[in-house]
Amino acid sequence: MSLGPEASIVDETTPPTADAAEVRGPGEKAIAGRSLKQIAWRRLKKDKVAIGGACVVIFLILIAILAPLLTKLFGHPIDEWHPDQVDPTFATPIHPWGGITKDFLLGVEPTTGRDIFSRIVYGAQTSLTVAFLSAFLSTILGVLFGTAAGFLGGWVDSVISRIMDFLLAFPQLLFSIALVSVLPQEFLGLGGRWSRVSVLVLVIGFFGWPYIGRIVRGQTLSLREREFVEAARSMGARSPRILFRELLPNLAAPILVYTTLIIPTNILTEAALSFLGVGIPPPNPSWGGMLSDAVTFYQIDPMFMIIPGGMIFITVLAFNLFGDGLRDALDPKAR
Repeated sequence: MSLGPEASIVDETTPPTADAAEVRGPGEKAIAGRSLKQIAWRRLKKDKVAIGGACVVIFLILIAILAPLLTKLFGHPIDEWHPDQVDPTFATPIHPWGGITKDFLLGVEPTTGRDIFSRIVYGAQTSLTVAFLSAFLSTILGVLFGTAAGFLGGWVDSVISRIMDFLLAFPQLLFSIALVSVLPQEFLGLGGRWSRVSVLVLVIGFFGWPYIGRIVRGQTLSLREREFVEAARSMGARSPRILFRELLPNLAAPILVYTTLIIPTNILTEAALSFLGVGIPPPNPSWGGMLSDAVTFYQIDPMFMIIPGGMIFITVLAFNLFGDGLRDALDPKAR
């Protein structure tokens, strides 16, 4: 009698309900299979640098979410002036190290005396919101057009590839400056801050999708010729089932990795636009806008530039370290 794939050879004296541990000898160990997710998680846990980057990312996300509460507990309103904390002659903080005291944990701004801690916290909320939402938009568009180009091929592939080439060659920064400059302060029925955030998300997300689109297209071209896809076709599977049940699960790893790596790029883009004066409008806080304001005072008050610049550096570094570790953990060829 032939045995099926799930059958196993067991001694006839062993009861059918016996546990596997009872069947094994006293010195034998069970061999447990691991899924790809378990293998990736074991690799990621061993990478201390990536775990450290992930902890910093989670900490920054919590800061952004709890920004109103943190400002209420440890800071002051973001646009509240404190002229008593500024030297009227030189327009610099009266206390050393940029005016850092127990009441102003990260000091105060020159001239205005606004609390830097509160503005840094709200700036994290702005930067991370723009970065995450624009990365999500880029991922959706990139996966949609990339899989369509790689799976359908033919004239669809040619048209989408030419569109991606055009967008990759387009001067994104100049177009963003021109577009954001002509749009009104209030957009889509939102206030000045969130209307500009929505515009930045649309612009950065739209110009970012060709990068992930090319990666997804290349992976799809490789996967559609694999044996499991041919087996699904031979069993009568239609194109939607092959696309959603066979291809997309195998594309999840590169999509996830690239999404984590595109987020720091979006943070830098938003900071650059705010630095140039076309990002988040004042008096709303932004790390790039704070760097722009610090250009005038960096010689007499370097802390005003070091703090927002350090936050951008730490955030981008943490995302890059976590993304690199995630890429190594999800690489099936890694040892």
